[in-house]
Amino acid sequence: MTLYFLYAFLFLAAAVFTVPIAKKLGLGSVLGYLVAGLLIGPVTGLVGTETQTIQHFAEFGVVMMLFLVGLELDPAVLWNMRRRLIGLGGLQLALTIIPVTAIAMLFDLQWTIALTVGFIFSLSSTAIVLQSFHEKSLTNTEGGRSAFSVLLVQDIAVIPMLAIIPLLAIPELVSVAESAADAHHGTMSLVEGKPGWMMALIIAGSIAVVVVGGHYLSRPLFSFVAASKLREVFTATALMLVIGIAALMSLVGLSPALGTFLAGVVLANSEFRHELESSIEPFKGLLLGLFFITVGCGVDFTVLSQEFGLVALLTFGVILLKALVLLLLTFIFKIEFSNRWLFSLSLAQAGEFGFVLLSFSVQNSVLTQPLAQVLSLVVAFSMFLTPLLFIVFERIALPHFERVCNDSFREPDKVDEWGPVVIAGGGRFGQIVNRLLVANNIKTVVLDAEITQITSLREVKIKAFFGDATRPELLHTAGIEQASLVINAMDNHENSLMLIEYVKKHYPDIKILTRAFDRTEGYVFQQAGADFIISETYHSALEMGSEAMRQLGFHPFIVEQKKETFRRIEDEGSHILYEKWQTKEEADPLGLHYSEMFVQLEEAIKEAMRRDRADRHNFAEREWMPPPKGYDDKLSDDFKNGSD
Repeated sequence: MTLYFLYAFLFLAAAVFTVPIAKKLGLGSVLGYLVAGLLIGPVTGLVGTETQTIQHFAEFGVVMMLFLVGLELDPAVLWNMRRRLIGLGGLQLALTIIPVTAIAMLFDLQWTIALTVGFIFSLSSTAIVLQSFHEKSLTNTEGGRSAFSVLLVQDIAVIPMLAIIPLLAIPELVSVAESAADAHHGTMSLVEGKPGWMMALIIAGSIAVVVVGGHYLSRPLFSFVAASKLREVFTATALMLVIGIAALMSLVGLSPALGTFLAGVVLANSEFRHELESSIEPFKGLLLGLFFITVGCGVDFTVLSQEFGLVALLTFGVILLKALVLLLLTFIFKIEFSNRWLFSLSLAQAGEFGFVLLSFSVQNSVLTQPLAQVLSLVVAFSMFLTPLLFIVFERIALPHFERVCNDSFREPDKVDEWGPVVIAGGGRFGQIVNRLLVANNIKTVVLDAEITQITSLREVKIKAFFGDATRPELLHTAGIEQASLVINAMDNHENSLMLIEYVKKHYPDIKILTRAFDRTEGYVFQQAGADFIISETYHSALEMGSEAMRQLGFHPFIVEQKKETFRRIEDEGSHILYEKWQTKEEADPLGLHYSEMFVQLEEAIKEAMRRDRADRHNFAEREWMPPPKGYDDKLSDDFKNGSD
């Protein structure tokens, strides 16, 4: 027992040390886990061959991950993906297996061995790719969805690969197969030794149990467990479900990952979906991390030192070949722009199922142990390089492609309308501002540098123009000289500051209204010349706090009074804090005694809230007064015609 505690401590300590550093450096958690495995495995020798046993256990993290992925997919959505699943995924496998097999035969390998190598390298890492997509919020992009389709087909394809590999056995290695069979004698299986028709019935029946049981039996089961109001029992039920399905799939010779994915899809419409996700997620993350650590531990430096040139050549060759195949598919299936690079780079590695096929191939006399060791290193190092491929996409390919796309492929739209208000940014913030103004017959010119955003706006009949609002020539064509207001609704700090400084320098009479992420950014914009700054979350948070008071029993009138008092004192204090912020020094980035003044502001707010003002109602607190006669006519003259 003590030995297990020591191993657990080593794995956890290595992860705690390396993963935060990798995340802080922008390398992603996966590379951190892989480095952790290298450190405690081949570098220091703290763990050894026992990592192979641990890896089999850790592979259950992949099973849980696919169950969670299935929960996110509605069956109707899966049906809509059939073109990508069959066409994109099927072609990827074929166009990878064929050239890899041909190249392997050029190295004087028998066609059976070459085909097996093609099977192994055609697969990508579901665990690393989906984990990286999740961390970098790339799952819902076109490239991410296309990559997921390919990964799903690959996981399904493992089943026929496992069926074909025994047929490729080399007679000279029959003795190896017999000894492996003796070592695994007694393995539990429901299909071993059965005739083909019975195997088919058992497999079909098992799948039917998962689908029918998940659809009809899961709801009463979860309702019964939920009635106990014990969170740990629900967690135990979720784990029981996943483990049970994985065991059933293993007993009938199918992929446990495929079975749990199917179960997830069946439960995608269940009212217990979110509870299942929250119960499984912690175990998935921990086991996936453990799996990546075992991959790092499994690197054999002895074999690597002897065959370093061959391993390096094969690793980069596999990545390059797969990237080229995937890039070709992006043209066939019209995956464009940055999604093309995301799709091509994210799937260019070999995957964890490669280890499964390697072990299975050795057991079935298809591959020799020395060759399997070299191929295992290639699979491991290609997985090691995957986080670096994502870094290449994020820091090199994506910025370069977007710059070329903006500068060359798409010229700014020709602005054929002008108005008194120019809105820079057509996201959610800018859309709400624009809708309010347009609803009151105030003409606006909306500019946005994201073509997808412009397309979305035009689909809902909102007039917007493609272009970078920080470019002076575009502002000129947008009628900046005739505008009264410029509203900055962009969420990029540098671009927002550039726009404010340019407009204030060249058009000082134009009022600038801008959003700000926080108080400090608001001060920067105010210093640059912005006339009015609104915090993105200030008013929504104020409304949420007010509603919380109402829900707690405060009278609505009292809530409105206290909200207005808070707003008034906050506005007054903000000017004082800004003045103090301007005196900032390098040693005190928020300004001398800024924190003390902020505390004083909080105390002033609390003191105002403690006062009972029910007997001192001030009519000046009314939020509106009737406009004077003829006010609408004046608005019509000033704004409806788009004049200054």
